[in-house]
Amino acid sequence: MSFKKRLALSFIRTRFGLLHFFSPRKAVEAAFHLFTTPQYRNRKELPALYEAAESLQFRFQEFDIQGYRWNAAAPRRVLVLHGFESSFVNFEQYVQPLVDRGFCVLGFDAPAHGRSSGHQMNVRIYMEFIEAIRDRFGPIDRFMGHSLGGLSLCLALEEQGHTEGARAVLIAAATETRTAIDMYFNIVRLPRAMRPAFDQFIADRGGHPVEWFSVARAIRNLPIPILWVHDEDDELTPLSDVEPVRRAGLPNVQFVITKGLGHRRIYRDGGVAQKVIDFLSAG
Repeated sequence: MSFKKRLALSFIRTRFGLLHFFSPRKAVEAAFHLFTTPQYRNRKELPALYEAAESLQFRFQEFDIQGYRWNAAAPRRVLVLHGFESSFVNFEQYVQPLVDRGFCVLGFDAPAHGRSSGHQMNVRIYMEFIEAIRDRFGPIDRFMGHSLGGLSLCLALEEQGHTEGARAVLIAAATETRTAIDMYFNIVRLPRAMRPAFDQFIADRGGHPVEWFSVARAIRNLPIPILWVHDEDDELTPLSDVEPVRRAGLPNVQFVITKGLGHRRIYRDGGVAQKVIDFLSAG
């Protein structure tokens, strides 16, 4: 970590400590705001493939959304959902192979990401965003979600339903929200006394306790074929969170466990991409 980042983190830790001392409620609100604010926005130059795509723009809540579509007339549609601090532009390698398999491919920069507007993003917003996409551009029967996109996808399909014959791929899915919060509290060194109020704040905002925001919980309510790809060395969404689902032996869920690809390189791997494309094309 650079000196500049260490200095900024030290300032944040001191600020939260003082804020919690004087106003625990404001400290929780500020902690949630930081937790749901992307610190990086991917606005790198668009590849030629994206420049040639049909550009899609629409208004979702207070956000101006940027998306892309290929092969619009195809009867089968795939929706690709990126993770936190990522962008749909990172999934270029999936587009043409899926088009070649006869799919319409849809992808959007989520709120507060890429070329879409906004500053904050959370799972509930992402779920509602998925619903808005399905209402506007559906029906959609193939889904692929990485990291936060995978978590939001599972919860959205559980809550909103799915079309007959649907299939979904999870890549390095953010399996347990509780784990993400644990990591956040450790990195920022938030006061442990703040944790119950932080969890309650999420429950109040999201309509469910923290434990509800779980792939391991939601996937048991999804009877569709699912391919789950995860890496042993994932430093952000540990494989230990995935193991209970693997042990459950759900008949509709297939696992591909890789090694050495981590959290982000996994979806760029050629072998992984081929397995994903083959799975989405089946059925």
